[in-house]
Amino acid sequence: MDRIIKVTGKGKISVKPDTIRLNIESEGVYKEYEQAVQKSTEATGILRETLEKSGLKAEDLKTVHFDIDSEYESYRDKNDDYRSRFVGYKYTHSMYIQFSNDNKQLGRVLYELAHCNVKVEFSIRYTVKDADAVKNELLGNAVENSKFKANVLVKAAGVSLGEIKSIDYSWGEIKISSKPLDFGSCDMLLAEAQPKAYDIDIEADDINVQDTVTIVWEIR
Repeated sequence: MDRIIKVTGKGKISVKPDTIRLNIESEGVYKEYEQAVQKSTEATGILRETLEKSGLKAEDLKTVHFDIDSEYESYRDKNDDYRSRFVGYKYTHSMYIQFSNDNKQLGRVLYELAHCNVKVEFSIRYTVKDADAVKNELLGNAVENSKFKANVLVKAAGVSLGEIKSIDYSWGEIKISSKPLDFGSCDMLLAEAQPKAYDIDIEADDINVQDTVTIVWEIR
């Protein structure tokens, strides 16, 4: 039976966010299916024009999810029993746009969104442009950490490391983002707007990320 040692290494790094991801969602309910499709298209066009006014490229607005589904509402009938009735067709369009971490640009985008004809829900997250580079560095650190731990253990046991027998890594998605701002909707911006409300002064903190890898070595 092979003698082995199995060690899980943990990689940790802090990265400075260089990118803002603005997640935008618009929705509406209309009696006819075709009307819901038309109105969603019109809303997206207005949003693209709005983003262009702020200095961004309209084509950088990307769709994450689009859906049109039947909408119902509950009501009480004459016997005071709950019933459900058809209201119309509801469209939901989830989108995002990314741009460099620039407070002035963010202020322009928020201003234009607050004053456009389409009411949207949105969230702001800070992330990094080159996520793959961060993940690769993180994975390398995790491997080094596993190797360091393994060497400490075998040295204490009076043996040595041999060949690597296997490497176990989940390949799960690593989220590299933070959310220091929380506005939620354009209505909230308008309600709280003052002359300098869009003069954003945010220095997003570094993003801490970590990941693990498990390596099995042969023991000599």
